[in-house]
Amino acid sequence: MSDFFIDRPIFAWVLAIIVMLVGALAFWALPVAQFPEIASPQVVVTAKFPGASARTMEDTVTQIIEQQISGIDGLIYMASESDATGTSTLTFTFANGTDIDIAQVQIQNKLQLALPMLPEEVQRQGLRVSKSSVGILLIMALISHEGMDAGDLGDYLASHLQEPLSRVPGVGQLTTLSSQYAMRIWLDPVRMAQYHLNPADIARAIREQNSQTTGGQVGAWPIPAGQDINIMVNASSRLTSVDDFKRIILKRNTDGSVLRLSQVARVELAAERSDNVIRINGHPAASLIFGLAPGANAIETARAIKAKIKELAAFFPQGMDYVITYDTTPFVEISIHQVYRTLVEAVVLVCLVMFLFLQNLRATFIPMVAIPVVLLGVFGMSVNTLTMFGIVLAIGLLVDDAIVVVENVERLMKEEHLQPQTATRRSMRQISAALIGVALVIASIFVPMAFMPGSVGIIYRQFSLTIVTAMLLSALVALTLSTALCAAMLRPHTPKNQVFLAFNTGFERLALRYTAQIRKILRRPYLILTAFALGIAATIYLLLGLPTSFVPEEDQGAFYGFVQLPPGSSMERTENMLTKIREHILTQEKDVVQNLLTVAGYSFFGAGQNVGQLYIVLKDWDARKTPAAQVAAIQRRLQLRFHDVPEARIIFFRPATIREMARSAGFEFELMDLSGRGHAALMAARDELLLEARAHRGLSNVRVGGLDDVVQYDLVLDVDKAMAHGLNKGEIDAAIAAYWGGAYINDFSDRGRTKRVYMQADAPYRTQASDFSRYHVRNGTGGMVAFPTFLTVKESMGSPRLERYQGEPAAKIMGEAAKGGSSGTAMAAMEELATHLPEGFGFAWTGMSWQEKQAGSQVGLLYLLSVVAVFLCLAALYESWSVPLAVLLVVPSGIMGAVGGTWISSMSNGVYFHIGLLAVMGLAAKNAILIIVFARELYLKGV
Repeated sequence: MSDFFIDRPIFAWVLAIIVMLVGALAFWALPVAQFPEIASPQVVVTAKFPGASARTMEDTVTQIIEQQISGIDGLIYMASESDATGTSTLTFTFANGTDIDIAQVQIQNKLQLALPMLPEEVQRQGLRVSKSSVGILLIMALISHEGMDAGDLGDYLASHLQEPLSRVPGVGQLTTLSSQYAMRIWLDPVRMAQYHLNPADIARAIREQNSQTTGGQVGAWPIPAGQDINIMVNASSRLTSVDDFKRIILKRNTDGSVLRLSQVARVELAAERSDNVIRINGHPAASLIFGLAPGANAIETARAIKAKIKELAAFFPQGMDYVITYDTTPFVEISIHQVYRTLVEAVVLVCLVMFLFLQNLRATFIPMVAIPVVLLGVFGMSVNTLTMFGIVLAIGLLVDDAIVVVENVERLMKEEHLQPQTATRRSMRQISAALIGVALVIASIFVPMAFMPGSVGIIYRQFSLTIVTAMLLSALVALTLSTALCAAMLRPHTPKNQVFLAFNTGFERLALRYTAQIRKILRRPYLILTAFALGIAATIYLLLGLPTSFVPEEDQGAFYGFVQLPPGSSMERTENMLTKIREHILTQEKDVVQNLLTVAGYSFFGAGQNVGQLYIVLKDWDARKTPAAQVAAIQRRLQLRFHDVPEARIIFFRPATIREMARSAGFEFELMDLSGRGHAALMAARDELLLEARAHRGLSNVRVGGLDDVVQYDLVLDVDKAMAHGLNKGEIDAAIAAYWGGAYINDFSDRGRTKRVYMQADAPYRTQASDFSRYHVRNGTGGMVAFPTFLTVKESMGSPRLERYQGEPAAKIMGEAAKGGSSGTAMAAMEELATHLPEGFGFAWTGMSWQEKQAGSQVGLLYLLSVVAVFLCLAALYESWSVPLAVLLVVPSGIMGAVGGTWISSMSNGVYFHIGLLAVMGLAAKNAILIIVFARELYLKGV
């Protein structure tokens, strides 16, 4: 084949140009991302039951849905959260490669079986099913410069922005921290009792008078002969204003007077939910959190969202503006940029080294030409940090083949005084087999990586296909273009530059000394074998001692904060604490912080008046070059400042490296009640494990993934007394739900948009347990019976957020490794502590921790497959069992250096380390093949 291209160099150029053109076109068309689609796809089901407690949600909604989810293809695990805001969220995580659209349809089909068993209020509000990933893509907020309050901003966001933004391609789950307006009917229970009314009477009157009726048509078909007109008839429609609702008639008396809704209730247009307070840099705001849909490209989706927001902003009311408070895509772009920079630096260094050794521009040009041909030819999957890292690793490999061709041709020209064409033909007969062997060996090392399952398999696959493609193209270029260029361009030359002469003299002396030492060593092979065995033993020792991890943590330009006040704390106290933290950050850390979004009443770990969340967005990396300005240092300073605040528990944590797999860095541990011991026993086991984990030297920032138990009121109904007073349990339950929990009645029209109508007791009648004495319910004879007659209020402890994992009650524990450790060492410490759990409790890993365990179990098989593939490939190629054995015996020497360097650098044994180790194995095997093949040929010739 080489002779063909020596005689037809233009043909070789044409092939190279075609490869570059195809690669260049693919490069500009491919999406850019930090990572490929690594995260396991998820389907999220959300149910709403206004006024329900966490226990009620778990018993009547969450468990009902879980019990129907079976036989779903590719389902790995399911997790659920039931909280005191009347929200149940079930997350179903599927194996990589699962068709998420089919998975969503299967989940929806199963929900149809559960729907009839759910409470009527849940059925009326419907179940929301969405495809999404865990991480945050970006957060946008609305602010006002002209007096609009948070309610106005929230209503505009929910009414005019949420729906069009949710339809942007690539957008997954949307979390709305604000809500649109609703018609709020605030009942006065004292006046209700005076007029002998139950909440059901109010709801019935509103439904009757706030309804849409069809009017039909005048002259609708069929019509009698001679009908000349056809006109639409509009009947009564929904109410549209506060005044309309105030005029709703509840009763008509015998004297002609009427009782209207305004006489027993306060009516206003107010936020549907008032369970959080949002501020951006201290200013009131309304906010929307965007999640990324499975398979979507982060950069393209973020650009589309920003373009849509800019388009919608043209119609904002006067004084309203928007802010992108948190955007994860700049980190993706700078990551890709840094890899591009590293790639350019690697190419420059490779060219300089080639020129130093080849000492001739013509000779240096030939392997340099291989670089753009191979690099452009590699692009074909996606442009992300993993493929770019693979290309950086392959830089040294892809020019090596061309260098071998050039150096061997020059050696023949110098030693045997041959002409370039003759030397090239003879050279290729000598080394073609070695070049092909090297390409096949590298491919056999990396190809098994492409068949690993799961998220880790996707990471390996990116590297595998990148490096294998680069090596095959490198061998092809060496056998075609490099060969043709050697024959056409090389000329005999003698270095005249004093620098080159001095370098050559020094290098030759070093080579002679090396040769002399090799001769001495070969006379004492037992020393070599002993040193080799000791080196392998040391490598194994160091390898087992390396801390393990999944992927290294990085400064992503942002981190989070979580605040939890004592149980029962009000929203006002929580907002005051967030204000204290916010003022400190915006003053003491103003040089590094760009935006600070705080939300009182909401957090990643649950909702409640005593919790809050902070999103701390830092300035660009160019403005934070000092060690003190890095995210880890800022996080440590804030943690040190607020770790001993007596009024609250405050923690700061970083986002996960792979955002789509987890919200925060570190481990995610699920403590599970596998024997039905109950919530109290589960909390006791959790607290005991937390106490031990926080005292462990290898762990830090250990925290619960939920909320602590709080004081709750249990209403004890005496059914016998109630029935003795002419009441039934259904009427009492409906009154309690309406007065205290709030009841959804129906919908009304507000400025062309359908919104909801809710009724609830007014705030002054819901401040303490003694307020139950002010409530009455009408019995069958028309009399009003006070609640204390048949109802007793008792205190108890309960959780505002209940969790389940794999259908079992669970408590999530999160944390990180102590300074100098890794996620693997932290997970090992947690597993050790878990051995002391009480009987009946187990544990499981979830999120990135689950993926890390999968990665650890696969790496041994990966290495074994690579070694077996190399051995079989070499045995078949050289028709020998000794050649592959000799090559593989060289590989441990490369591993020794890699493991030793990692240990000295205090780095961890993670996915990138595994890939680097395989690359080192390939390089060691490649060098061994070149040496062994030449030695074998000389041996067969009798040398």
